[in-house]
Amino acid sequence: MPALVFRPFLSIRPALGEGPAGAAVRADAPARVTASAPLEPREAARFRELMLPHMDACYGFARFLARDPAAAEDLVQEAYLAAYRAFRGYRGGEPKAWLFAILRSAFVSQARRDRAWRDPASIEDAEALADPGEGPETQLLRAADTAAVRAAIEALPDPFREAIVLRELQEMSYREISEITAAPIGTVMSRLARARRLLAASLAVETRP
Repeated sequence: MPALVFRPFLSIRPALGEGPAGAAVRADAPARVTASAPLEPREAARFRELMLPHMDACYGFARFLARDPAAAEDLVQEAYLAAYRAFRGYRGGEPKAWLFAILRSAFVSQARRDRAWRDPASIEDAEALADPGEGPETQLLRAADTAAVRAAIEALPDPFREAIVLRELQEMSYREISEITAAPIGTVMSRLARARRLLAASLAVETRP
């Protein structure tokens, strides 16, 4: 995973600065973001303090959503610009969950424009399942080869993919996932159970002699 740096530009750049050295998020974002009014210096400093430490986590989430490194970088840039514009309305809470909700919203909006997002109701079980906990599927995921796990996760339908990434890789609580995805906790649990079963089946096929 590249070490991402938030590099706001034009009107935003003076407020936030260039950040530490590292591989930049793509700098070819649309010109429309230049209309954003800079935050006050104190607000900009608070934004840096609270939000920038979560950039790598946002990229990890975006990488699985977008399934493409360059698209993930664009998505993170768009999400951070949106977060910057909305920061005056931030009222506390977990910064990473707040950022993830913005990032997911940006992804879903783009995917729907591209007709790539599938409605969860059309592809998931109707019942909300109980929390399966540390079952054999989860143990298999953790024991499997990293490349095989990544490929299997990227092959999941959209709602299952984001649920398993948020829970198993980003270690989000069910409540946080519910808030990020705007889905009831029961639905989150159902998606996770279905995702674990699909992954376990996929990885079992991969490892079969």
